[in-house]
Amino acid sequence: MNQQSVPSSEPFHAGEDSQALRQTLGCFPTGVTIVTTLDDRGEPIGLTVSSFNSVSLTPPLILWSLQLSSTHLDAFRNARGFAVSILSETQADICSAFASDRQDRFNGIAWTESQTGMPLISGASAWLECETEIRHAGGDHDIFIGRVLSHHSSDAPPLIYARGRLAALAQPQS
Repeated sequence: MNQQSVPSSEPFHAGEDSQALRQTLGCFPTGVTIVTTLDDRGEPIGLTVSSFNSVSLTPPLILWSLQLSSTHLDAFRNARGFAVSILSETQADICSAFASDRQDRFNGIAWTESQTGMPLISGASAWLECETEIRHAGGDHDIFIGRVLSHHSSDAPPLIYARGRLAALAQPQS
């Protein structure tokens, strides 16, 4: 077994520098999603989320987290469910639109309504429609665990986020 030495830079100590921790966590690539629901007036709302993950196949559960300072926090807390659209590599502009402070994030964005009325982003690599199973406090975020009610996937390659940049998956070499 070949041992490698530990990097010589000073290690990060919890609580010292959240920007350094963000940089470290940015080394782990994630997919990019738009999580949507309906507000109390029945209007669609959504935001860009990279903190998305599977939890269980039986029962089918997923999770994502939302910052406590989000203007959409109450809408997601009060909603019975949500939808997750996993963006395709051609949808970087949609990622930016839903990550912005724009109030009209759906303006100019192609989307459809699921059977239960949840907004689904057209052209996404995949989508999942979920019922909120449970919500946990998690530091400066709420963690939403959703039971998957329906889902669909396509062949469209997903959009990837790492080290503060959007990217596409490398194509396999022939």
